[in-house]
Amino acid sequence: MKATTLVPVEEYLRTSYRPDCDYVDGEVLERNLGEHDHSDLQSELLYYFRSRRKQWRLHAVVEQRVQVAPSRFRIPDVCVVKGGGPYPAIYRDPPFICIEVLSKDDTRRSMQKRIDDYLKFGVPNVWVIDPADRRVWTYSSEGSREVKDGVLRTENPSIEVSLAEVFAGLDDARS
Repeated sequence: MKATTLVPVEEYLRTSYRPDCDYVDGEVLERNLGEHDHSDLQSELLYYFRSRRKQWRLHAVVEQRVQVAPSRFRIPDVCVVKGGGPYPAIYRDPPFICIEVLSKDDTRRSMQKRIDDYLKFGVPNVWVIDPADRRVWTYSSEGSREVKDGVLRTENPSIEVSLAEVFAGLDDARS
C-alpha cells in the first residue's frame, strides 16, 4: 500500500500544479486528462456555451477550482455558472452545471466520488460524457439517467444542448 502524505489546504491553495489537481481531505489527487478526444470535446462544449453566453446568461470555463466542502476542491472539465460576473478565483458557490469528460483511465468508482461531491455541494446539473462512444449521463438530486434523445436539458434557466451539434464539431475537426 502506498503511503500518502497529507497536505494542508493552505499549502494546496498556494501551490501551482500542472495540470491542476483535485484536493480531497488532505490528499492531492491527479486528474486524468491530456488526450485529444478529451481535450477536443472540452473545447467543443466550451465553444457551445460561450457562443450562447448572452442568450442564456451563462458563463462557461474549463478546469476551474470548485470548493465543494471545507477540505475538498474539485476541478470539473467544464464548469457553467449563471450571471455575468465578476467571477471569483475559486468557486465557493455551486455552479449551475459541472461537466466531466471521461478519459480512458477514469474508473467508475472515482467518477462516482466526483459526482457525489458535486451533488452534495448543491450543483443542480452534473453531466458525464464519454467521447469514445458518445454516451452521456446526467445526474441531479432527483437521480441519474443516460441521455437517449440526444439533448441535454436544464431548468431554471431552461436550456437545451444538442449533442448532435456538439459532436458535429468533433467530426468537422476530423475531416
